[in-house]
Amino acid sequence: MVRIDRVITRGGDAGSTSLGDGTRVAKDALRVEAYGAVDEANAVIGVLRLHTTGDADAMLARIQNDLFDVGADLCVPGEMGDRLRLTDAPSLRLEAEVAEMNTSLLPLRSFILPGGTTAAAHAHVARTVVRRAERRVVALAAAETVNPAVVRYLNRLSDHLFVLGRALNDNGAADVMWVPGANR
Repeated sequence: MVRIDRVITRGGDAGSTSLGDGTRVAKDALRVEAYGAVDEANAVIGVLRLHTTGDADAMLARIQNDLFDVGADLCVPGEMGDRLRLTDAPSLRLEAEVAEMNTSLLPLRSFILPGGTTAAAHAHVARTVVRRAERRVVALAAAETVNPAVVRYLNRLSDHLFVLGRALNDNGAADVMWVPGANR
C-alpha cells in the first residue's frame, strides 16, 4: 500500500528529485523526462474520459491504471524495481480491444485529420502525447536499461487511441479526411 503523508517536501527546490530507489537525479534527467511524459499522457486521457461513457470509458480507466504501472516501472531502475515491471499482458489486452473496435469501423481510404467529435479530438491529442512519451522512453532506452514491455505498451496505446478516436467519430463516419494538396 502507498502512503503519502506530505506533498511539500522541499527536496526538489534545488532542481533534483528522487527516483523510486532513492537515487537523486536532476529533474531534467532522461528517466524523469520519460515518466513525466507518461504522467502527462495519463492526465490527457483523464480529460478524454470527461467525454466518454460505457465501454470506451472502461477501457480508458484501465489504461490510466496501466500508465501508473508504466510510470512506476520507469521510476525504479535496476533490480529494486523488479516487482514493478510491466508485463506484456496489458499490451495484449490493448491489441484485443483494437481488434474488437476495428470490426465496426468503416475502412480507411485516406489519412484522417485529428478532429470530428469532441471525444475523438481529445483521443487524437492523447495519441500524440502518448507518442511523445514513447519517444522519451526510447531515448532513455538508448542510454539506460528500460523494460522493453514499456516501449511495446506505449506503441500499442497510441494505436489504440487512434482506433478509439475513429470509434468515437461514429465508427469512422465523422472522420475528417485528409485531402492531399487541397490548399495549394
